[in-house]
Amino acid sequence: MISKPRVSRRAVDNPWRVSSGRARVKYVDTTTTPALTLHPFTVADAERVLAGEVDPHDGWEGAYAFTDEPELLAEYVQAVRESGDPAPFGPYLVHRGEDGPAIGGVNLFGPPGPDGAVDFVFGLVPAVRGQGLALHTIHAAVELARSAGARIVRAEAEVSNLPARRTLERAGFAEAGRTPDAITYEIRL
Repeated sequence: MISKPRVSRRAVDNPWRVSSGRARVKYVDTTTTPALTLHPFTVADAERVLAGEVDPHDGWEGAYAFTDEPELLAEYVQAVRESGDPAPFGPYLVHRGEDGPAIGGVNLFGPPGPDGAVDFVFGLVPAVRGQGLALHTIHAAVELARSAGARIVRAEAEVSNLPARRTLERAGFAEAGRTPDAITYEIRL
């Protein structure tokens, strides 16, 4: 069974970290499960990616493969400039383990709406699909949303994306809506 993340405080530089166990948080800096770590993007990171520059430190496993991320990153940069840093909401790089290569991305949209809901999107590079890392990514995203006050977490999957749909269902999400092209899933916390 996959352990759900928990939030604890690192003494060295004072960010919040998520790992296995219970949750407590007001600000999340880095999110970690046993299999992966979510590192929040900074404006500098987002601008670098938007300029087409890949940081060798990211060490992308299996190549960088996100076609929709530039739009999300541009929205993030604009939001920061207009309203300040939305942390813990915004884009995250997904790294294998604590210091491993980047394997994907998560974007957490917030703050929670009137119904307490927060939406998120995620994607992993094709080279790591089928290894169970999507489930860890979903658990980490749910914990980020929970720690930020969400009572409901939602994600959408294309009808044709059976692996994403099944992974959301394994993570405890249930179908909450459907269009001809996409299914909205949600989990109540």
